[in-house]
Amino acid sequence: MTFYNEHSKVWVSVDCIIFGFDESKLKVLIGRRQMDPGRGEWSLYGGFVAADESIDEAAKRTLSELTGIHNIFMRQVGAFGKVDRDPGERVISVAYYALINVKDYDEKLRREHEVEWVNINEIPQLYSDHNEMVMKAWKLMKQKMRTEPIGFRLLPPLFTLTQLQRLYEAVGGEEIDKRNFRKRIKDMDFIEKTELIDKLSSKRGAFLYRFNNKAYKEDPNFKL
Repeated sequence: MTFYNEHSKVWVSVDCIIFGFDESKLKVLIGRRQMDPGRGEWSLYGGFVAADESIDEAAKRTLSELTGIHNIFMRQVGAFGKVDRDPGERVISVAYYALINVKDYDEKLRREHEVEWVNINEIPQLYSDHNEMVMKAWKLMKQKMRTEPIGFRLLPPLFTLTQLQRLYEAVGGEEIDKRNFRKRIKDMDFIEKTELIDKLSSKRGAFLYRFNNKAYKEDPNFKL
């Protein structure tokens, strides 16, 4: 027996806003669209949801195919379903944002997929409503980073306090007072100072820090 024959069908897709942090800049991974309609236009990376997978599974598969990285942090941004958003068919897209360390993304795989890291403030006009997706994802990430330490997923395992401050400035879009920032960091037991020194980013050298997830879970009173 066939059901719902009286209703029109729509396509469901996922689009992924992948954020990275490099050279003190917040970046987004985009590429040229390789299919019609819109072939050659700048676009987010995405795909259609298969009949045997949930939308979360489709997003995880898409992220894994693009980056080669598993267990990526991702959160749903929302559904985008304007009637005329896709000139090809009636398509409803569910957008997700993901956070990865740029250095974890294999350069060979990036070239294979023909995608590029672009500064968040220099994103060109993207296909359909993808610019709207990026802006909404950025806003949600800003809000999340104030109450949860998700930003550490954009950093290497060892980082300097300067790197950490620049990350929060890049995401927040404004400068942070250095003295107040470091004072707040010292009150957070889950940001551990190591004995290692970074001599590449400064002549004097700077201590390297790391995020202790166990300590954070034991004392999750985080607010920055």
